[in-house]
Parts: sequence; structure tokens; C-alpha cells
Amino acid sequence: MAEEKFFPNNKPEPWQEVLPVLPANLRRLISGLPRPVLAQLEEIRLRQGRPLMVGQAQNDAFVSPEGQLETLPAGAYLVSGEDIQRTLQLVSGASFYALEEELRNGYITLPGGHRVGLVGRAVVEGGQIKTLKNIWSLNIRISREVIGAATPVLPYLVNHQAIYHTMLFSPPRCGKTTLLRDLIRQISNGTPDLNLPGLTVGVVDERSELAGCYRGVPQRDLGVRTDVLDGCPKSKGMIMLVRAMAPQVVATDEIGRQEDVAALEEILHAGVKVLFTVHGSSLAELAGRPALAYLFRLNVVERFVLLGRSRGVGTIEDILDGKTRRSLWR
Repeated sequence: MAEEKFFPNNKPEPWQEVLPVLPANLRRLISGLPRPVLAQLEEIRLRQGRPLMVGQAQNDAFVSPEGQLETLPAGAYLVSGEDIQRTLQLVSGASFYALEEELRNGYITLPGGHRVGLVGRAVVEGGQIKTLKNIWSLNIRISREVIGAATPVLPYLVNHQAIYHTMLFSPPRCGKTTLLRDLIRQISNGTPDLNLPGLTVGVVDERSELAGCYRGVPQRDLGVRTDVLDGCPKSKGMIMLVRAMAPQVVATDEIGRQEDVAALEEILHAGVKVLFTVHGSSLAELAGRPALAYLFRLNVVERFVLLGRSRGVGTIEDILDGKTRRSLWR
């Protein structure tokens, strides 16, 4: 058996990594799109009985039965029920009902950190979602590794030979995970130009998006001093990493629950730096959420980085000092 490479030199493009979960007919339509379109592809949306759609950085478009992009839905390929069922079989490895935990959350993570969102009929027991059935809509979100994405931001986060406690926030689809991934890589490897030595980073990758682990091996480059706890709830994983791996920095994606904030507070008291993302468009919006309101009252976040799409995905809209809320960005 050939040895698996940690970071293969002949690594496929992100859009190529999701092709195996598409039925042959849809695979042909998507792979036949112009290369510049595929290079910017962010989403592939399948809705039963509705036009096949692809999302790019600035807009979305429909796909015709001939594999051409269309701006209007008329004439687009209509996704069939068979397309949906075959995609579900491929996504799940023909074991759809073995994915109950993922279905409860509404998504399935693919190798490489790509995610398939699903909607259908929710099965509710005791007020909690147990699973989904009658799936009729899928959103394949394509994850990208952008080496160097964090270079403009990192100088604002370095505090002598450490980093500041930092929150990255933005609305969805603005590049938070991509920026966080590259920050982890650069902090782990070290940045001599900033006098930042390589730091030991512990990553809690609850949804396998940051590291894109496959069979326990990260498929994304998170640096040489990074340890990844894959598929573990953030609230438990952050504490586990501090106790087991003694990281200097703990990084995780999409903090939002009360137990997440409680875990953050505990590792802050352990003297560990934190780096995390949150969904939101403003500090005022974030402070209005009960769990995050407590985090704001702790007044421990030292840098806030706001991302947007004003000049494309991943635009740094602002960097704020955590204590004064003064803008530091240029």
C-alpha cells in the first residue's frame, strides 16, 4: 500500500476534491465549467426540482444541461430526486443513517474540510432535533487554503513574542475560517520578520473544517507546532488540549454557546492565548447575545478583526483594540 503523504505535492484543486460526492451527470456539468469559474467556486447548490446553482465570490449563477453558466433560471438543469438521493449516498459512503450526529447539526464534513449542508424534515424528540429525513436541498460549500491570507493581519496581533487574545468576526461567507487557518499556520511556524517565534498551537476542529482531517491526518497546513483535536465539541476540547498538550495558543472556530465561553474563560485563567471566530456583523450585535455578552463583560479580548466582502471575500474591514475599541487598521 502506498504511503499517504501529509501534504501531497500533486494536491487537487478544492473544486476537484468535492467532485466525488456528485453523481456522474452533475460531475460532468460542474467539471465542464470554465476554469476561472471553478477557481472561484464557493458553493454548489442542489434543490430537488429547482435549477442547479453555483456560487462564486461576487455572485451566483445557474448551470444549463450543456454545462454553461446562465444568469436566469430558465433553461437551467433541473435537479431531480434521483440526483439528491445519489448525492446523499456518495456523501455518506452509502451509510446515510450512520451519520445521525452530523444530520442533527444539519451538515456533513467531507475530507479536506468541505461541508455539505442539508435541509429536509426535522425529526424532533423531547424538543431536540434527532435527525433529518426527506432531504431535498443540499449546499456543498468548498473550503480553500489561502497561504499568506493572514500576512496583513498578523502584525496587529503580535504582542512581543506572543499574540493577543483575538476574535475574528464577520457575517457568513466572508473568509473567517480561511483567515484563522493561515493565522494558525504562521503563528505555529513563527514569523522572524515580526520577531515572533514558533508557538505551540492547539486546535479544536469540531467540524473538521480547519485542518480538514481525513482518518485523523490533517489535510491542511496548520504549521509544524500545531496539534489538532478533530471532531470534538469545543467546550470539552479546549480544556482537553490545555491539560494534555500544553499549548501556548488555543484556536477554534465559531464560538457561540454558553459552554464554549465558559471553556474560554477557564483556559484564559491558565495563561493560554486564544484565537477564535464568531458569526456577526458588529460588536453591538455580538454583545446582544447572552453567551457572548458575558464574554464582553470579562473584557479579555485584546483584538477584534472584522471581515467583510466590500473588496471581495476576506476583506479586512477593521481591526480594533479590545480595550478602547479604537481602530488600528491603517
